[in-house]
Amino acid sequence: MCRHQPQCPPAEAPDREAAMLVAFHPEQGWWLLCNGVVIFDDTGELLPDGSSVPAHRSPCGQAT
Repeated sequence: MCRHQPQCPPAEAPDREAAMLVAFHPEQGWWLLCNGVVIFDDTGELLPDGSSVPAHRSPCGQAT
């Protein structure tokens, strides 16, 4: 998907959240990254293959 240089990390990479933002809808609580990952405001993720990554933020808002 990525057409710029340097290329964004792929969706399978541990640093996938470092990809460029291509669409965002904070009022709906989601962001689309260049690598096809959708990030939700609860820190959960939807990967391009349809799998999901559960939220990785504690209820009080601090990263776990």
